[in-house]
Parts: sequence; C-alpha cells; structure tokens
Amino acid sequence: MALIAPSLLAADFARLGEALHLYKEAGAALVHVDVMDGHFVPDLTVGPPVIGSLRKATDLTLDLHLLVERPERYAPQFVEIGADRIAIHAEATPHLHQVLGAIRAQGAQAGLAVNPSTAIESVAGALDDIDYLLILAADLGYKNAAFIPGTVHKVLTACALRRDRRLDFTVQVEGGIGLEQVEELREAGADILVAGSDIFKNGEPLARLAEMMHRASRQVSSV
Repeated sequence: MALIAPSLLAADFARLGEALHLYKEAGAALVHVDVMDGHFVPDLTVGPPVIGSLRKATDLTLDLHLLVERPERYAPQFVEIGADRIAIHAEATPHLHQVLGAIRAQGAQAGLAVNPSTAIESVAGALDDIDYLLILAADLGYKNAAFIPGTVHKVLTACALRRDRRLDFTVQVEGGIGLEQVEELREAGADILVAGSDIFKNGEPLARLAEMMHRASRQVSSV
C-alpha cells in the first residue's frame, strides 16, 4: 500500500486554507509543498513566510521539496519554521552528505530528490544518509509536464537497492501522477505518491483525492 501526499501548489493560491481543510477532511497525513527559486527550475513559488504560516494553520506533516540551487543556504531555516520533511536535489549541491546530515541533526526527515534524467544508481552512495528518496516522474517547474513512463523502472531499481542493501528509506514519487498511475507505482513499490493538478481536474477534488487514496491503499498483489 502507499500514501497520497496532496500538493498544496496545485490549489488556488488565494484559498490555501481551504485546500488544507480539504486534504485533512480526505484523511491525508501529509501535505506536499514545492519550493522553487526560479533558477534551479523556471518557476518561482513560495518561501519561508508562507511555510511558516502553513505550519501555524495545520497539524498535517509538512513535506517540503526544495527545487533550489545550493539548498544548504535554506534547509536549516525551513526546519526551524516547522518543516517535518525536506527533500533536496542531488543535482543542486556539491555538499550533499553535509546538507542531508544537517537536516537530520535538526530533527527533520531528510530526503534526496532526483530529476527524471538522473539515474538511481548515480546516487547510490547517499542512500545510507536519507529517510526517503524522491523520484521525479516529470520535469517540474515546466507547464504541462507529463508523467514519464520510465519512472516505474526507476522505482523498481530503488526498491531493489533498498532490499539488497537492507536499507529502510521510503520511496516517494512526484510529477504528473493521476489515477492512471497510482496502482502501477504502488505495485512497483512506491510508498508515497505526490498528487497535484489531477486532484482538481474534474471539479470534485474531495472525491478525486479520496479515490486516489483508496487505490493507493490497496495491498500490493502477490506474485
């Protein structure tokens, strides 16, 4: 089974409080927020003031994804203002081990994010230092970025490495995930799926999110 982490940035920015309430009502345990700097990716989104306000507004687990250059400049502040989980990009810093260690030392869970073009094997040396691996299934920060089918193989690879090395990190997937991908990714071994715009596509976000959560929570079929 897997969890659905609804993305806050898919909601109406003028009604973020309502989105938090909707996610809570649906039974979500965590809310995902993409922090983009306009450099590492083209889009520019929220910063510390918004994250601090979200922390005051909800008791859901705050799951931050830093799509920023040199995340070591920002990660400590986000932990201080209430982030529970922070993922940084392998491609964004030459000080990967130090940043992951600093996040953990402050009491938050440390995640390692990899772009669609980054092979899982290339970050194998850092897997001992993480709580979760965030696999991007689309090029975030670009409009209409579609789910990349090859992501399923990357999930299988990550799960195989986890099993073979007897590690316990969580596998999380984000980008272009809709109802059609939930069961396939769950079967491949993903533990957390970040859902964004698909939640709001039919005008009934609560029902849509509930259906995604239902499909994700089914037990993986035995072979």
